[in-house]
Amino acid sequence: MSGQRKKEYLDIRPASGPHPNPLPKGEGVFQQSYSFVQIFAKEWRELLASRSFWLLLLMIGPLVGHGFITAVGLYAEASGIGGGPAALPQGLTPLDGMLTPAFGAYDLAATFLFPFVAIRMIASEKQSGGLKLLLQLPGNLATKLSAKGLALLAGWLVTLIPGLLAISLWKLYGGHLYAPETLNLFVGHLLRVMLSAGIAVAAAALAENAASAAIVTLGFTVGTWALEYVAAYRGGFLQQLANYTPTAALRSFEHGLLQLSTSIAMLAISVAGFALAAIWLHTGRTWRFRLVGTAALILVLALVGFGANGLRGSWDLSENRRNSFSREDEAALRQIRPALKITVVLSPEDPRLADLEQNVLRKLRRVLTRLEIHYVASTVTGLFEKPEDHYGEIWYEMSGQRVMERSTIEQVVLETIYQLAGVTAPQHIEENVFGGYPLTAYPRGAGWIFYVLWPLMVGFVWWLVRS
Repeated sequence: MSGQRKKEYLDIRPASGPHPNPLPKGEGVFQQSYSFVQIFAKEWRELLASRSFWLLLLMIGPLVGHGFITAVGLYAEASGIGGGPAALPQGLTPLDGMLTPAFGAYDLAATFLFPFVAIRMIASEKQSGGLKLLLQLPGNLATKLSAKGLALLAGWLVTLIPGLLAISLWKLYGGHLYAPETLNLFVGHLLRVMLSAGIAVAAAALAENAASAAIVTLGFTVGTWALEYVAAYRGGFLQQLANYTPTAALRSFEHGLLQLSTSIAMLAISVAGFALAAIWLHTGRTWRFRLVGTAALILVLALVGFGANGLRGSWDLSENRRNSFSREDEAALRQIRPALKITVVLSPEDPRLADLEQNVLRKLRRVLTRLEIHYVASTVTGLFEKPEDHYGEIWYEMSGQRVMERSTIEQVVLETIYQLAGVTAPQHIEENVFGGYPLTAYPRGAGWIFYVLWPLMVGFVWWLVRS
């Protein structure tokens, strides 16, 4: 009888062919969206149950507060709060004076604190066996990892509350803010934390436990610092590669510059980290599949990075146009069609090279589409260069003509380029000179908010969630 019932049960649904009552297309999409929402809700609850997340919230307030209070105090002194005139008022900008120092705490958190939150979301499921249950839920593993990433992003948005409090206090003190450069800084920190999340999730998927994943993540961070240090002396390809390290990438946003190549590279690395986790977390996949998938992912990432490096799209969103020449000079430079080659015989530690790079070369890269820059100094310090090495010379070459100039002043360099290209130097129209925004105000009440009220509020909310 039981065998007959079993046979009847097996005959209810055919072994092959379409489902007898398929769901409408719209209803199937709705159910998939609903399952994603459920998975996201599960990941959000697990994030709230994580002690590392609450420790991050507890520490981010005092970190932001320290940066904000110190920055406002120094800004007030430079503005002449003691009764004297403001020192160099043109340099008193909210981006440099308040936003970058205060939000520097988020770079610190994204480097040393947030990765532990991301690692915990993966490592805890691997160690407890919850990963097997996760794989049995509706949807593929990529969708579930996307839900984890979205939960991490939502958690990071919560940590931005102290930063928003700092901005609110700045406005209450009478400070000025320029919306484009402020939003650009937010975008930079968002990409920065996405990069940290991708690396941490990939490390947690590859490592056996959370401790090993933390060591891998820290090793990656130290490796990027070493790359920047070596690239500063070697230049060339290493220098181009160092431009995409987390610190260097964020620095461009802190200067008010939105670079398409940097943004695409940071986003690609973030997505690649989650894709690598999807390859290695699936327990049913063979080692051969994982290795081939990893190699393919690295190849795709390299192609995307190579393509992004060739993109020159950038937008100067700073209020004082610090990353751009004058509008008249930019219009004249865009008329130049031949390729320009610049050979710099200055060592990496020479301050003249820093001035040339800061005031001229980085601006030229944004305007001239055909530009080659070569650094040919044979020593690091420039102290032991021989006379025949032509140290200190800067050669400009265009259409077979070569001109040597030693000056690193912006106007002198531009006149040299105009002479080579046969372009008439433009007449500069007197514009409104950026005068800066001095602010003589003490950070009153900020200490109580960031050092006392914020920890108390985090502790109270944690108690509500736990109870």
